[in-house]
Amino acid sequence: MISTIRTAHRPTSLLPAGLGVLAVLSLLPAVPATAAPVGDASPRAVTQAERRTAAYLDSLRNKPERLKAFFKALPKGGDLHNHLSGAAETEFLIKLAGEKGLCIDATMTAVAPPCGPGKRPAVDAQTDAAFRQQIIRAWSMQDFPADQSGHDHFFDTFGKFSLATWDRGKLLANVADTVVEQNQFYLETMVTPASDSARKLADAVGYDADLAAFHRKLLAGGQLDRVVDDAVKEADDANAQFRVAAHCDTPRPDPGCRLPVRWISQVSRGSTPARVFTQMAVGMRLAERDPRFVAVNLVQPEDGESALLNYSLQMRMLNYLRGQYPGAHLTLHAGELAPGLVKPEDLTFHIREAVLVAGAERIGHGVDLVHEDDWRRLARTMAQRKVAVEVPFSSNKQILGIAGDDHPFNAYRRYGVPVVLSTDDPGVSRIDISHEYQYAARTYDLGYTELKDLARASLEYAFRDGRSLWATDSAPSGYRLVAACRSDRPGTDHPSARCARYLADNPKAATEWRQETAFATFESRHR
Repeated sequence: MISTIRTAHRPTSLLPAGLGVLAVLSLLPAVPATAAPVGDASPRAVTQAERRTAAYLDSLRNKPERLKAFFKALPKGGDLHNHLSGAAETEFLIKLAGEKGLCIDATMTAVAPPCGPGKRPAVDAQTDAAFRQQIIRAWSMQDFPADQSGHDHFFDTFGKFSLATWDRGKLLANVADTVVEQNQFYLETMVTPASDSARKLADAVGYDADLAAFHRKLLAGGQLDRVVDDAVKEADDANAQFRVAAHCDTPRPDPGCRLPVRWISQVSRGSTPARVFTQMAVGMRLAERDPRFVAVNLVQPEDGESALLNYSLQMRMLNYLRGQYPGAHLTLHAGELAPGLVKPEDLTFHIREAVLVAGAERIGHGVDLVHEDDWRRLARTMAQRKVAVEVPFSSNKQILGIAGDDHPFNAYRRYGVPVVLSTDDPGVSRIDISHEYQYAARTYDLGYTELKDLARASLEYAFRDGRSLWATDSAPSGYRLVAACRSDRPGTDHPSARCARYLADNPKAATEWRQETAFATFESRHR
């Protein structure tokens, strides 16, 4: 069962406010002779094929349909910030609600049958177009007024379609197909493992401010491991359901069957400290035990009352547990805040503590960067430690009202912080990853080589097992091949025997090689 974790209601509407200090940051050139993040001393060489493709892209400025087709066909790495329940297409959720016999009440919320007064069978949406549009508007950001705050509406959608998202395997079949159709090669998606078991364990043990003592109590008698057992079985069941839904074991499997997928364990940051710590421990122990799970993340609105009150405590919890489970990765929603949404002091430390206290390897959103204390030094530290930022432009605009020069996208790149584009909740936002790349190109005047390296970064900073295709410290300025593959030309020649062995031993490198092959094909079409 997938627990709805992003749902929250705040009575106070967000007052959109810009990060005016970013307005003075200069934009990068559209098609530079060399391409590298601002401030990087070693711009990479640009190939003739890249120049031709860049010129072709430049020629499409007044051809919207061809431009859209270009971005859909563009290889776009992987999606590293993706909530499974919010990623599924809204129409697909409505279909699932109908299949499960759910009802839709007056607030457009899916509820269990029977469908008494004031409720309609969800299946009616298949034949009643007006009813279907009502549900779509309630379950997503479609047609939401641009001059109003989308914060509450965005997060409220999850509670409305929650009962339709219990079939994790079916959701994944829908999402994986979309990822492949968008010309991506890898997915990390967030779910809440064994949520009921974890909650019961936390409540039974009770909170202990001594984190080491609390951890020992969770482990006592194999209690924590039994919750992890539940999570593994849950994943097994979801995998079996996925393979059936995606026709993976038939002569005509769906595209999503070939997509490498890894799970990130969600922790509901708005819960009690006992439940938060227990979910963290489950996710980290699971990541060390089951290779399908790679990391832990905190979810739910960062501006929620409990999330704000316990933020520093939660960072200390993660710091402790990372010492106990060094094999688990950590990516954190941090800085998904803006002026007017929280008190000014709450904007000054969230990214910093996520990086310096919790030890996050990636940051999700990071929108309030320039409001952090000594933010330039923080950005330099992130660049030095290669802490990547997952940027979903659409949800940042819909939830926070932050876009364009008010977004810290250029600030991160100026200081050499790795940036990866992501979708967050594409079903709710009604967008896809191609939309995010096209938005980035248009808004920040990015050329082809910069877009290509954003796609490369999304695989380079993925929690994919194995070593990279790229030599250490060569990204993002050079993307030089590792020694084993240095004599090879991805996409034009078959790998040498030495390189082939390296790719076989390192799934991450193999996925990156696959993308380079796709880039070679893509560029050959734009001569």
